[in-house]
Amino acid sequence: MAGIEIPVGVLFSSTGSYSVIGREGYHGAMTAISEVNASDLFDFSFKAITADPACRAETYAVLANQMMAKNDCGHIIGCQTSWSRKELLPVLERHQGLLWYSVPYEGFESHDRVIYSGACPNQNVVPLFQHILPQFGKRAFLIGSNYIWGWEMNRIARELLAAEDGAVLGERYVALGDVDIDHLITEIVETRPDFIFNNLIGDSSYAFLRALRDLGERDPAFRPDVMPVLSCNLTEAELPIIGAAADGVISTASYFETADYPKNVDFVRRMHQLHGEERGVSAMFTGPYQAVWALAQAIKACGSADPDEVRDVLTKMPLPTPVGDLHIDRSTQHATLTPFIGVVEGAAQGAAGRAAFRVINPQARRLAPDPYLVNLNSERNERLRDAVVLTSEVEDPLAGDAGFLRVVK
Repeated sequence: MAGIEIPVGVLFSSTGSYSVIGREGYHGAMTAISEVNASDLFDFSFKAITADPACRAETYAVLANQMMAKNDCGHIIGCQTSWSRKELLPVLERHQGLLWYSVPYEGFESHDRVIYSGACPNQNVVPLFQHILPQFGKRAFLIGSNYIWGWEMNRIARELLAAEDGAVLGERYVALGDVDIDHLITEIVETRPDFIFNNLIGDSSYAFLRALRDLGERDPAFRPDVMPVLSCNLTEAELPIIGAAADGVISTASYFETADYPKNVDFVRRMHQLHGEERGVSAMFTGPYQAVWALAQAIKACGSADPDEVRDVLTKMPLPTPVGDLHIDRSTQHATLTPFIGVVEGAAQGAAGRAAFRVINPQARRLAPDPYLVNLNSERNERLRDAVVLTSEVEDPLAGDAGFLRVVK
């Protein structure tokens, strides 16, 4: 493969309602492509074929089809929403390509044409709720952008709350990019939940957080230290845009700039040298960055850029990257990840570069992916069996003299 130039699609929205995280993903992928091309580890280089879907879900499939049919891209790094990922699936199937999807998502999918290197439910919402509910309470208000991510994350939240005898005081959705959110604030004032689970994205989320901060300044009962906002997708990239309203938000991610683990100090220093210290390094950057490096290592290992051969080899070995090794589960094609939980601090000081996440679970351990929450349901069934007793005090007309199972909880 010496001297071969391999076309790779880079498909992120740098304009539109969630362009902040789209640009972050684009820069992560392009930074890694530059590093791979400059490295003496590989006898090939990547040629980036880029496109901007402008946050229009239907445009992703059109552009992906062009990348694969006209530019011979077997691999696409990109997509920021589940809506756009779903749109790509028929295109990937038609061209037998691979999508490297590196953002957190709602799970309940395992497609042979997708490598899921972002966090799935057992690596985001489940550990977040397990950590937060004992501290703040179990009465939640759920909000989300009106598409798959919001619907499914709130559905999982309902199940987690029900399992803990919690309550959902409201569940509301707004159109993607809509910033008319006054009705959400009104209902939150009326219901006074223990916390808010925010699955809005982009401009909608920023508008909501600003309005909620204004409410907290008028009424201390709605300050973030009393009634926090929980998130599974807020990252460092968005903190300068949100400003002071980001303070106190509790978010989970597979990467925070402030996380203490091997290689991160050197990695952050290098990224600051490249892009400036005022720009935080986020999971939206490191996900695509790591995906490009993992793709390069897989191509090197199998000696081919063929998507099927790459897919087969990447589940058989850890893929070394500058951020750390990437492990892909063979049965689900999801990554093993660490669910860090962080709270935003410093945003109200007026210096955007100082806003950051303070990690509040520094001992977090890596979790194997469980996108269908099979293990969680198994644990729940175990708890149910523990709450069931065998008794013969009441006659069972179907079992004669035998005892029967009676649920006591």
